[in-house]
Amino acid sequence: MKLAFFVNEIAVEHPEMATTRLAKAAAVGAHEVWYVGAGDVEFDTSQQLLARARRAEVIEGDTLETFLARIKERDPERLVMDSLDALFLRNEEATEMQERPWAGPLGTVFGQMLAARGVTVVNDPVTLSRATSKLYLEEFPQSVRPRSLVTRDAGAIRRFIAEVGKSVVKPIYGGKGRNVFVVADENETNLAQIIEAVFEDGYAIAQEFVNGGEEGDARIFLLDGKLIEIDGAYAAFRRVPDGNDPRANISKGGRMKPLEIGAREKDIVDTMGPKLAADGLFFVGIDVVGDKVLEINADSPGGIQSIEWLYETDICPAIIEALRERASS
Repeated sequence: MKLAFFVNEIAVEHPEMATTRLAKAAAVGAHEVWYVGAGDVEFDTSQQLLARARRAEVIEGDTLETFLARIKERDPERLVMDSLDALFLRNEEATEMQERPWAGPLGTVFGQMLAARGVTVVNDPVTLSRATSKLYLEEFPQSVRPRSLVTRDAGAIRRFIAEVGKSVVKPIYGGKGRNVFVVADENETNLAQIIEAVFEDGYAIAQEFVNGGEEGDARIFLLDGKLIEIDGAYAAFRRVPDGNDPRANISKGGRMKPLEIGAREKDIVDTMGPKLAADGLFFVGIDVVGDKVLEINADSPGGIQSIEWLYETDICPAIIEALRERASS
């Protein structure tokens, strides 16, 4: 399989990122692997999509660090992206919103062009253009998600909080815990400032607070809408917040703990899985608190390293093999 990973910038990729692990697994599996950054693509007069790409090759004894360092050191080569068997979109729009807003949507734009030319693109770029927004969660049954409101009307947010009580207010685009606030009630002293801060990133989503957050949230990985199970271990873990910070994101100091998949988690997957698969969301992470899903992570879901650390299990070969089967069909 001729496979390219589309990332924000090759220079800022990190050895412990999920993309590095996936790329190394693909290279170990004897696939032809490339890295392409958001600023590396060309559309020339021949009507081909080209890229100044870097080859990802693995040698015996490679660590994640040496594998990625050698990719960064290589001179870029001309890659005809139309000739790819598969393109794995691993760029994060949220990280580009502030400094490079032009770069954020390019994965889905180029992905749609290549999909039309017969390249297998994951996650599906048409759905991904919706799924990068927290609004996508609203397409799923009420039974698996909290009550919520999406708006840019401060008064509507106040009315929502007055109706449902304790709530979480955050941008519909974004990640890593940026501008996420827990509001006790509509009389919150700093509510105006909170809403103003969230509106700086566009639309806000106010969600009914779900009990159980003090124990952290569960990150559960799904492949083609199904739980990933390797050697008896599920690809899932719990993120426990640091101190009194309600955000359990690893980037905010959250700690990882093993997660036992129970009946409720399986019910959530059974409810959401068919639609995720039908929408072409090949590899996603869902974040669960209590008995509700708070977020769907479809663009470059991370945390694969946590599975390896907690369970000594590598799920990357299974993901790459599933992608190979999809591309070959």
